[in-house]
Amino acid sequence: MSTKYRSTRGLESGLSFEQVVLGGLTKDKGLYVPESIPTMTMAEIEKLRGMSYSEMAYEVISKFVGPQDVERDALKDIINRSFATFRDKDVTPCLKMKDMWMLELFHGPTFAFKDVALQFLGNLFEYFLVRGRIQNRITILGATSGDTGSAAIHGLRGKKNVNCFILYPKGKVTEIQERQMTTIPDDNVSCINVEGNFDDCQAIVKAAFADPTFRDEVNLGAINSINWARVLAQITYYFYSWLRVTDKGDKKAAVNFAVPTGNFGDILAGYFAKRMGLPVDKLVVCTNQNDVLHRFLQDGQMTRLPCEVTIAPSMDISVSSNFERYLFFLSGENSATLKSWMDSFESSGKMEVPKKLLTIAKSEFLSYASDEKLIVRTMTDMWNDEKYLICPHTATGVAGIKGLKLPGNTTICLATAHPAKFQEGLDRALKGQKQPPRPPELEILFSLPIRSYALPNSLSRVQGFVRNKLGGKGWLSSMVPILITVAAVAAIGFMVVSNNPKKFR
Repeated sequence: MSTKYRSTRGLESGLSFEQVVLGGLTKDKGLYVPESIPTMTMAEIEKLRGMSYSEMAYEVISKFVGPQDVERDALKDIINRSFATFRDKDVTPCLKMKDMWMLELFHGPTFAFKDVALQFLGNLFEYFLVRGRIQNRITILGATSGDTGSAAIHGLRGKKNVNCFILYPKGKVTEIQERQMTTIPDDNVSCINVEGNFDDCQAIVKAAFADPTFRDEVNLGAINSINWARVLAQITYYFYSWLRVTDKGDKKAAVNFAVPTGNFGDILAGYFAKRMGLPVDKLVVCTNQNDVLHRFLQDGQMTRLPCEVTIAPSMDISVSSNFERYLFFLSGENSATLKSWMDSFESSGKMEVPKKLLTIAKSEFLSYASDEKLIVRTMTDMWNDEKYLICPHTATGVAGIKGLKLPGNTTICLATAHPAKFQEGLDRALKGQKQPPRPPELEILFSLPIRSYALPNSLSRVQGFVRNKLGGKGWLSSMVPILITVAAVAAIGFMVVSNNPKKFR
């Protein structure tokens, strides 16, 4: 029997997997969640141990996706093609360090953990649209603080019946992150830099989904972690890494996961893995100084504060969209209670849960916040002690493990991005030391033409751009295009090359 889905805020229920993937955000501004969470016994989990990553992923994902939604052979093909784009044969290798395990999630096309989900989601979109059971085209509108945009574009570029529009905050992503988005020449992709910060971009996306006329007119769909399929795909590497850590030890050991956290989608996947039956002790929410989630886990209050710009831009978020899914389960799956919390937060920028619920949250999550000095020092220490480079986001996970004194043999840090994507952080951490060369797939970005469009922080202007672009006429005249450099577009084909992970960390 297929898992059915419902809205966290109560308006919709009984939806199929296909409906929630194509729908993205619910019609009542909530998020889709499973009506029931499937479970796996330890015997079933143990059977995954000898499987390839794709085989293991199929067993996990198929718990949530019935054959009525995606035929079994088609689902296997989608999963196989999604992970075939990764440079490492293990997809997400898990390495033993001195004081922890490191789960490397950056071996996909854009060198970030979001490739795991967005390669899968891009292939799902194409499968559903070509089949045409619900609709045959979709318009993707997404917001990014850096890595989501490039991963989404690489998952959707050239896909049949898909148009993709990515909003990113002007001047608040790294140069490589911006180039990974804006050097893609495919006609179905448009990158828009918006005056403001990531929260402004995310607010535009949410407002667009809340406009039923626009939503239906363009067949709006989502690629941000508000899309359930992204969380689903990310559950797989929690199972994979647990299997690797327990390969030679206690086959039932509970493991801790330290997760660099911004929009809460990545760590939410770990929460679902635990609910499914995976032996997980603590999930550690690791943040930078934009610490809305850390503060919530201290006092049960969520307060929207101004967002600071840091060297860990993917965590520069003050409104963590995916946290609503966890709050729904924390409320006892009470949509009315959840809606009252979110209404309060959206109107006043504040909300609070009862102390007894905070106690439950603290039993499931630990948290740790790192300021910029600690992030840089942690990067430096990892390089000096182990000759292992980490990105600023991963450094928050390492700092959390050490600050909370978690046991090294059973604690996994999620390495969320390749350090070469964050040059400012590397320069500050290595202080003039010779740095390993960038992977060629990133180096080539600096010789490719850029295509981007500038817009003010305005829902109507973004909607107008989307309508004009989809209309196929007049869209260039309505925008201020930014077209920089001339280079051979043929060079855009990203190479799948051997990339020894120890050379540049």
